[in-house]
Amino acid sequence: MTGPLRPEFREGQVLAAADLAATVSYARAAAVRHARLSHDWGIADGLGLTTENRTDATTGARFVEVSVQAGLAIDGTGREIVVPAPVVLSEADFAAVNGADRPTTEPYPVFLTAADRAQPATGPASCAGSAGPARVEESYQILFRRLGDERLVADQQPPAVSAAPAAPPVQWLVLLGFVQWTDGHFTRTFPAARGVRPRYAGVRADTVSARSGELSLRTQPAAGEGEPALVLSGSDTPTLVYGLYKGTGDVDPLMTVEANGNLTIAGSFSGRISAGSVLATSGSATDGMVLPLPSGVTPEEVADGRVSLHVYVTPRTPPSESGLTVPAEATVDDQRRVRCRLRSYDPSAAGATVVERSGAVDFLVLATVAATSGGGRG
Repeated sequence: MTGPLRPEFREGQVLAAADLAATVSYARAAAVRHARLSHDWGIADGLGLTTENRTDATTGARFVEVSVQAGLAIDGTGREIVVPAPVVLSEADFAAVNGADRPTTEPYPVFLTAADRAQPATGPASCAGSAGPARVEESYQILFRRLGDERLVADQQPPAVSAAPAAPPVQWLVLLGFVQWTDGHFTRTFPAARGVRPRYAGVRADTVSARSGELSLRTQPAAGEGEPALVLSGSDTPTLVYGLYKGTGDVDPLMTVEANGNLTIAGSFSGRISAGSVLATSGSATDGMVLPLPSGVTPEEVADGRVSLHVYVTPRTPPSESGLTVPAEATVDDQRRVRCRLRSYDPSAAGATVVERSGAVDFLVLATVAATSGGGRG
């Protein structure tokens, strides 16, 4: 098997149509290999489904006119699919595929695929009298499919590494979204359905570098207020910052890692407890309540002995204008359930007797893991 063939020319050579076509084919093949193997296929820009409210002149029913916005997609063969201007979805085309279905609120998938359209020659006829097309429009086609066909997207297999640019009738389906169909009209669009959503173009790389000295990652093409961002700065004071965009376009830091390893966070910290550390929680609890564990500690870690608990409780004795109230019991069992009983006696009351009732405690729960020396166990 040979590798890609690059055309070469020499002075005085008579160029046939095949020679000129080879120059185009070589460049196309290189472009699609790069797009197919260096990137993940999907929507690169635009191609969203938008709606305009409409009213049926006959029935008065409300519906929406759905349009695919202009944009660009790269399919799994490496081929560009360009939609140069917004296009209105055809209700007739949809009805031809799904019009016989029983009424349903389930959304139907809408796909985009590449399509070649030969263009007739416009110049004078050649000496050989060939009447073949002189141009091929690399166009597109909007396709409607059956319910559930969105799962076909994941089953598509890319061509081999050395494969030439794919051409119809080979179809690669790019999912654009979903539409709802009611009484002969589109009534709504959905960005996702049945756990499937459109996929977007990406890059395959082990190294991503920034020429400005600052690299930003965000979840949207534009920096929107309140959206998360991760910013790696390589300036005089290198930092890694996670935060949210402000209205000014700057990032409000929520977590900052400095060059010396210092970590600054704006909120609370929780996670697995490490050896030698202590986590704590405190508060008030009434008789019968189960005390909470410190954040980051699981019941399994306590049960198997990885974490030791130290619990301190102090009974709360309510003030009384007369008589005496003392704690009779203030304990915590193995399930961290509080047992608190108070005894009260008011000698000034008629028929004075000792009364026992439920009480409350202030608690402190400490979770500790013993520090190890040398990484081993004693």
